Amino acid sequence: MPADVPRGTPAATPAATASRATDGPGDTSPFALGLLLRRAHWRAQSVMTEALRPLGIELRHFSVLIVLVNRGPMVQRDLAAATGTDKAGVMRVVDDLERKGLAVRKAVPGDRRVRAVEITPQGLELFDAAHVAARTPAESLVAGLEPGEARQLTDLLTRFAHPQQG
Repeated sequence: MPADVPRGTPAATPAATASRATDGPGDTSPFALGLLLRRAHWRAQSVMTEALRPLGIELRHFSVLIVLVNRGPMVQRDLAAATGTDKAGVMRVVDDLERKGLAVRKAVPGDRRVRAVEITPQGLELFDAAHVAARTPAESLVAGLEPGEARQLTDLLTRFAHPQQG
């Protein structure tokens, strides 16, 4: 080990430095895929946030509505797990949705301490309106791709995100 490298620090070798993360095009480091996914997520999140803004909701609200539409009413604990949110976070989102008339909490038969969250007809209308509002921005996200590549990208990301179902 060179004398100027502190003890306990691995010596940099040409092979090690050649694949350091850059978070830029051409990154071949072990972090490249994760960094690209993060950057793609930021871009998509920004575009979809702007699409939802006129409807008065944020992506965190929409993610809860997605679960409620697809799975039906559920208790907040399960809703938190389904959205990848902590219990306090999902409680704040459900509070917002209730204030907006988009969801309601209802008693669960047999356990008066537990409440199930259910989407309202107004929430379902907004959910459908969000799809219309997101169509053009979603198309802009893939505008630079060749014909068929958007479908290919979606297929690859689906297999990557849901390996047990592929």
